[in-house]
Amino acid sequence: MAPKGEKKPAEKKPVEEKKSTVAEKSPAEKKPKAGKKLPKDGGAAAVGDKKKKRNKKSVETYKIYIFKVLKQVHPDIGISSKAMGIMNSFINDIFEKLAAESSRLARYNKKPTITSREIQTAVRLVLPGELAKHAVSEGTKAVTKFTSS
Repeated sequence: MAPKGEKKPAEKKPVEEKKSTVAEKSPAEKKPKAGKKLPKDGGAAAVGDKKKKRNKKSVETYKIYIFKVLKQVHPDIGISSKAMGIMNSFINDIFEKLAAESSRLARYNKKPTITSREIQTAVRLVLPGELAKHAVSEGTKAVTKFTSS
């Protein structure tokens, strides 16, 4: 045995070159297959242990509002999930177009705020003909109802 103060020199193993294929490895060198991991305490959870819950990322959609409007207009008609997805995409698209246009209008007029006036003008510019007129009247009605309450 070596004296206490001295350490034995560690034997160095020769470095093997990386093997190019899996087939060349011997059965002893293959990694074991991944299996289920068991809890460290032997399977029985201790009293007071809290499991970590994964928080699902919430995705905001217009689906509930689309459904409410559909039931107001046609109470006896349903909508498929694909159609609901298309309607949701449509509303997101229109919202982005109106927001971009109203933002541009505010910037042109050197105003820091988007008001109902910019939104109304953006609606007139983005939506065609009769649809714009109906949208403006519905918007005016909604703003009046909001300010009165």
